[in-house]
Amino acid sequence: MKKINRYLSYFAYSIVILLIAFAGYAFISGKTYLFKVVWYNFPGIDDYKHFNNNTLTTGTHQPWAVSTDYNKPTLPADTRRLLTDLQTTALLVIKNDSVLFEEYWDGYSDSSWSGSFSVAKSITGLLVGCALKDSSIKSLQDPVGKYLPEFKEGEKSKVKIIDLLTMSSGTDFQETYSNPLSITTELYYGDDVYKTATGVGMEAEPGKLFEYRSGDTQLLGLIVEKATGKSLSAYCAEKLWHPLGAEHPALWSTDHTGGHIKSYCCFNSNARDFARFGQLMVDSGRWKGQEIISPEYYTQSITPNMIPDRHGKPCDYYGYQWWIIPGNEKIFYARGILGQYIIVIPSKKLVLVRLGKKRADPVPALHAPGEVAELINWGMQL
Repeated sequence: MKKINRYLSYFAYSIVILLIAFAGYAFISGKTYLFKVVWYNFPGIDDYKHFNNNTLTTGTHQPWAVSTDYNKPTLPADTRRLLTDLQTTALLVIKNDSVLFEEYWDGYSDSSWSGSFSVAKSITGLLVGCALKDSSIKSLQDPVGKYLPEFKEGEKSKVKIIDLLTMSSGTDFQETYSNPLSITTELYYGDDVYKTATGVGMEAEPGKLFEYRSGDTQLLGLIVEKATGKSLSAYCAEKLWHPLGAEHPALWSTDHTGGHIKSYCCFNSNARDFARFGQLMVDSGRWKGQEIISPEYYTQSITPNMIPDRHGKPCDYYGYQWWIIPGNEKIFYARGILGQYIIVIPSKKLVLVRLGKKRADPVPALHAPGEVAELINWGMQL
């Protein structure tokens, strides 16, 4: 028994030493966000509860019409099984401007807040289009340094807004999710997204290499804030949330109270209101006839940028912050890391929104997770 107690004491002592060393490293290095990493562990769809948030208020609510065929479509058994295995929390279909199908799981509802992760990239892309339309941003060829002084000199001065939109900035931002010391983790849990996003270096010539970077979208958000003189959440409420007639307030997480919006992620809403962004894109950037973004910007947003990726192949699967399904049928979508999607099929006047906690393995030919392919196949039959 004495030997066991001695081992337990040694173990407890070792744990204390490790905790002290960890705390010391976090404070000395300035990486105090690591405490959040340890405490909260992996990101989840309810993380808005852990962060500071700006609220997007609602304007005049424009309710969805309900189809005469409401909830008559049936999910194929294999698709339902896959969605269940992936812990889906919401599935919604809008067809011809009306709710055709919806279902909720695990206590979530049509009014529940749910994190969308990188779906926010597509929303930020829309806000760039709004800023371009109202001339807050003069041109997509503007150098980033016109808005952010950290990009005024050296190789960084060559980066343009369009390079950020097409994920071809050439910065050394590393999209790494498993490493707690990565810049991606710091961007998510840290309290100074401006410093983190603008502190990158350069590793490639802008506009020459497509590589998905959350940092590029964070920079876009900072540019819109600088150009408009408004927080991204306030600008989004003015240009999108109110005109699109959202039913419920939304939350957009910030790095700290009164700080900058995490523009690459962390827009929290529900399936019915997320679908409004999809309907806007079904209608070519218009909402009930009102032009929200220009036709030119809309077209370019969903046109493959064709910039070579790391495999040397032209990128036919990404536009301006929207993912694109390669092929003749124009299908594009917003995508979050845990399987959050706004899928748009204009030819069918169809929007599918899926929210959940996991995603399937990718289908290489589509550059899309498996459930996206399943939902598109189902949607094409509706």
